[in-house]
Formats: sequence, structure tokens, C-alpha cells
Amino acid sequence: LTLRLVQTAAGLDAGLRLWCVSRGAVSVGRSDRLASAAQAQVWGLGRVAALEHPQIWGGLVDLPETLDTRAVARLAGVLSTGSGEDEAAVRGSGVFGRRLVRAASMDGGVWRPTGTVLITGGTGALGAHVARWAVREGAEHVVLTSRRGLAAEGAAALRTELEELGAEVSVAACDAADRDALVEVIAGIPERFPLRGVVHAAGVLDDGVLDGLTVDQLARVLGAKVEGARLLHELTADLELDAFVLFSSFAGVVGGAGQGAYAAANAYLDALAVARRGAGLAGTAVAWGPWAESGMAASGRAGERVRGGAVSAMAPALAVDALSWAVGQEEAALVVADVDWERLAPSLAAARGGTLVSDIPDAHKYLTTGDDGVGAGVATFAGKLAGLSADERNAAVLELVRGHAASVLGHASADSIEPGRAFRDLGFDSLTAVELRNRLDLATGLRLPATLVFDYPTATELADYLDAEAFGTAQTALDAIVPSAVAVDHDPIAIVAMSCHFPGDVHTPEDLWRLVADGGDAISEFPADRGWDLDGLYDPDPARPGTSYAREGGFLYGAPEFDARFFGISPREALAMDPQQRLLLETSWEAFERAGIAPESLRGARAGVFVGTNGQDYAGLWVDAQGDLEGHLGTGSAASVVSG
Repeated sequence: LTLRLVQTAAGLDAGLRLWCVSRGAVSVGRSDRLASAAQAQVWGLGRVAALEHPQIWGGLVDLPETLDTRAVARLAGVLSTGSGEDEAAVRGSGVFGRRLVRAASMDGGVWRPTGTVLITGGTGALGAHVARWAVREGAEHVVLTSRRGLAAEGAAALRTELEELGAEVSVAACDAADRDALVEVIAGIPERFPLRGVVHAAGVLDDGVLDGLTVDQLARVLGAKVEGARLLHELTADLELDAFVLFSSFAGVVGGAGQGAYAAANAYLDALAVARRGAGLAGTAVAWGPWAESGMAASGRAGERVRGGAVSAMAPALAVDALSWAVGQEEAALVVADVDWERLAPSLAAARGGTLVSDIPDAHKYLTTGDDGVGAGVATFAGKLAGLSADERNAAVLELVRGHAASVLGHASADSIEPGRAFRDLGFDSLTAVELRNRLDLATGLRLPATLVFDYPTATELADYLDAEAFGTAQTALDAIVPSAVAVDHDPIAIVAMSCHFPGDVHTPEDLWRLVADGGDAISEFPADRGWDLDGLYDPDPARPGTSYAREGGFLYGAPEFDARFFGISPREALAMDPQQRLLLETSWEAFERAGIAPESLRGARAGVFVGTNGQDYAGLWVDAQGDLEGHLGTGSAASVVSG
């Protein structure tokens, strides 16, 4: 519901501010019980909405369990005063704003694993690092779970490695969100090595901006992290654990463009750890920055955005040492990340104000001061260019746009950004588009829409728009809209060209005509290029799950034969693309060729693109995908990007 509300509000031009209210989703101190970790997911989603849609975002407010007139009055004050607090908790003793503060020194206790340590996501990169560390530190038995168990890449070798270090090792194929499977795993732990530690490192990353985020994507991400953590909490609540560790993410703490589902899931983990501590149970959530060459945050497009920004990847050895320290601290939720505050603090301040990090000395000195941060930013931007002629100023703005676009894409120089080439052709997607918007927000002081890169699709057009907004020198795109004429005649439709691909070896409209005219048969044997086990796939029993009682069907032969280089797509991104997207690209290009139209000639033309798709289940096949695909799965499986 919150996702739909944000999506709807972002599409309205009503000048509204959206505030999301929870009850008992945060704790302001040891005496303040965190009653609903589930509602904390709204806070994670909201932090991303603040970055992607600052023009409509108001903030997050948590109410006490008992709502009296005094609390209502304080809530009204938060919503109406413009205090700069976009994350607040209303309590009987006052209104509390959310702050990050420096953790205590590392002189406290540390966690020394003993007995059995259960690690979900244990065959993944992060889980493997934790398992090695746990065994070296004293764990006699480790249980590693993942969806594929020993069939996961590297799982057998990891088990051998850990056994050579002296531990007993169990590897189980277990979905962390499957209660029965988890019950079986925990029940199988030997009595001589009682369960003393739990590390929940399982997770799924499915990046995508909120405008295109689907309920299915949200459920897939929440299932692995949220449901898995909830089940582990319930099933171990009566056990004497030394550690109950939840692998959270920095994205859940500050938000991350394109990571709404991931941030929501991690905000829940942080809240669950606080709730467990409040109930007298072990509980620690560590919001990690990226680990070098490990895990979801350090791989794919998401990793490129993080490494190219303000948070650097940490060496795994340093990270696991920090894990030992984190479990021994009084705080239940901690951040362990290598942050460049000079870059992060101004970026946060531009998008949502700098109050979150204002109590960290290293960050505070980089925060912009002044009563009107937006106005001051615009004035500063305009002041730098005030002495230039109109042409010189426009050229300077164009270089600014090209420079930031190059940085977002990881290029060394602005020369790689052709001024007249569409951002989409340069490699921008919905996630990098938001990042470029955020960078230009900060650089110019302007409040820019999330659709900026799509409204002004080349560096030249975008520079003209920024020039106009800052100096009032040109007509905006909205001013230039011409009312469309209403058709009064039923004019005939001219079909200039067609292209198609159908079963029965049909690759052109002529092939289709011949198939129909000749009464041909489009049903054929299962193709051998899909990676299917054809021998194991067939079973004459229609009721047997996971099999087919037919040996034939209607198939598009040659579907995997996609020329990614022709379309300027990397092999890695092509593999993450739904085959529907690949086939649509090929078929659309063929239609242009048959019409004798150069595709680039249509850029900026008044044309409509209408696409019908059927199902987006391809991403589900990559739940256990290698990290180098994860950054592309969001756009590769989203129907919302197909028409682009």
C-alpha cells in the first residue's frame, strides 16, 4: 500500500507532501519498547522515496502505542513547522529526531563463537567469509544453508576447507523463508554442539526505482530477508544464544536510489535486532557497506554506484573482525562502512537535509549551512557563471552535465559523453538516471524531477533545461507543450512495415503467410538450446510436478541467439535481460529495416510505442545468480522498461 501511495503521489502535480506514519516501529531509548518491527519496512522504503522523489516527500513519523491529545498536537507540529526533521518519533516526553552517531570505542567485549553457528546464505561470498572466521575463532560445528545447498557453486570446496580447519560442517538446501525446512535444519543440530550463534546473511537484490517497482519484486526481496529473519527469531527465541546477527545494509539506514525493496527489508532487520534486545534476547544488526569482491552491494551496477560514490568497499578480513566487535556492543543496530563524508554528507543534505548525520563531526563540517539550502545552492551555481556570455554559460553547463554523466557511468572523462546522443544509448537506466539527477541536484542547488533524464534525453537538452531553470533564459518543456488536435475524421491507418517471430520457423510476415496458407504445423520438439534436461523433463504422469507429459510444443527456435554487441549491450547485461526484451529488440529493429527507416532518425519524434508483455518471471530463475548479474536484474526483468 505504501509503495502504491508513493508511486501515485509521484505522478501527481498537486504540490503535496507525503508523510508516512507508523506506530511502535522505532525505539528512542531502552525504556521505549519497539513494538512493530514489521512497520519499520515503511521507514526503509521512505528513505529511498526521499532520494528518488524529493519534490513530494515529507518524511516519516512514528507514534507512541498510546495516542493522546498531547501526542496528536506534537504530530501536528512536526507536519506543519518545517523543522527540517524528516524522520521523527513522537513520544510522551517530546519529539525525537533520528541521528547517526559515532559508535563507542572498540574496547568492549567481542563474540567468540562456540558450539554450532548457523549461517543462512552460508554458501555465498559473505557467508563463506563468516564461516571461515567462525571456525578459526572456535566454532566446533557450522551449518551452512542456501537455496541450492551443496549444489551451489563452491559449496563442496568450502565444506572441505572448513573441515580441514577442524570443524564439523553441515550444508543444507534450505530456503530461509521456508518454516518447515528451517525447523528440520535446527532439529538436526547435534546435542554435543548446541546452537549458540545465528548469522542471517541470506538475501536477494532486485534493484529498481520506486516508479517501476512491482509487488512481486518487493515480495521476492522481503521473502529472503524479512521472512527468513522472522522465522529464525521465532524458532530460536527459547534458546540460549550468544549471538543472533542480522546482515543489514547501509541502504536501509540512509536509503539508496533504486533500492527501495532492499532498504525496506534491511530496515526490518535493524528493528528486529532492537526488539530482541528489548526482550532480553541476543540481537545485533550490522548495516554493512560493501565488502570487496563479495556480496550483493559490491557487485553489478549497484556495486559500481557505491564504489563510484561515497562508500568504499571493505576488505573481508577487516569486516569479520568488526563483526566480532559489533556483537559485543550495547547497541543493537550498528553501521560498519568506510564512508567518505566529504562526498556523502552534501549529497544527503541536497536530497533530504543533513540532520541525519549532523551529529557526526566528520560529516557536520561538510554540511551546507543557511536558512534556504535550495535557494543558496542556486545562487551559488548562478554566481559562478554570472560573468559569462549566454553561449559560454551554456557550454559550461553542458560540461557540468557531461562530467557528472561520465562519473555515473564510470568513465574517466566527459569526452566519452556525446552531447547529442541519448542517455539511454550511452548506457543509462532508471537507476543511473536517478543518480545523475541527485548529482545535478547537489551541483546546481535546483530541485529536479526524478524523470529528468527521460524528459531531457541528451546532454545538450539537459544543459539547456538547467540553464533555463537557473537563469530563466529559455522556455521549459512544459511551456512548450502544444495541445493535441482531436481527430474528427476516420482516416485509414497505413501499415508501413511489419516484422514477427512465431513458432514453426516463422521469422517474417511472409513466413507466417506461407505457414497459414499451406496449413503448416507450428508444433515441434523441445529445443535443445534452453539448458533443459530433456530426458528428465518428460514424464507421462500429468500430475507429477516439475515435469511435462508432452514432448512437443510451440517454441521459438534460436531465441538464445541474441547479438548483444549490435545493440551496444554488454554480454553480462544481455544475460540478465528477459528473453522477451531481447526478442522485442530484434523484432523492432527488423521492422525499421523493412520500413527503410533509420532508428536514430526517430529520436525526439512524436511517436507512440505500445507493448504488451506476458509475465516477468525470468528474474526468479536468477535468485542464486552470480553477483555480476545482480546489478542488471531489476531493469532486465521489469516490464516498465520494455517500451523504452
